[in-house]
Amino acid sequence: MMALKTTSHHNLGAVPPPAVETNPATTNNAGKTVVHKTLYWGHDAQVLFTGWPGTNSAMYALAVIFVFVLAVFVEWLTYLNFMKQSADNVLTVVLQTAIHAVRTGLNYMVILSVMSFNGGIFLAAVGGHAVGFVLFRARVKRKAESDSPKPNGP
Repeated sequence: MMALKTTSHHNLGAVPPPAVETNPATTNNAGKTVVHKTLYWGHDAQVLFTGWPGTNSAMYALAVIFVFVLAVFVEWLTYLNFMKQSADNVLTVVLQTAIHAVRTGLNYMVILSVMSFNGGIFLAAVGGHAVGFVLFRARVKRKAESDSPKPNGP
């Protein structure tokens, strides 16, 4: 009878372990990766992509601006209503679905940015949502008030 070779589920055979990246922005003096579990302040962050913005202050400022603009853009897409809601046209439904999908994806990018636990990125995301809300919600409210019938005078 032939004996079958069995391996443990922990033994990966000839597969090497994954490579460990050493990014100065996320490693300590011992070379170990640092994972922030609380908000921290500083420009040495990692937002959305490995190595971005890194330790460069200008790139950190760009990351903060990017997250702010992204949050404003998400708010704009939230209040975007250029088609009638009662339209039963298939193209209208597909377009509204596409806009919803893009908005949701961009919103998740803002959430992932905040998960860097960097205080400046957090404030940029909250500030961007607040500015977008004020800009676009005020416009929607003014339009609704101008579309409503005016009461007759005394």
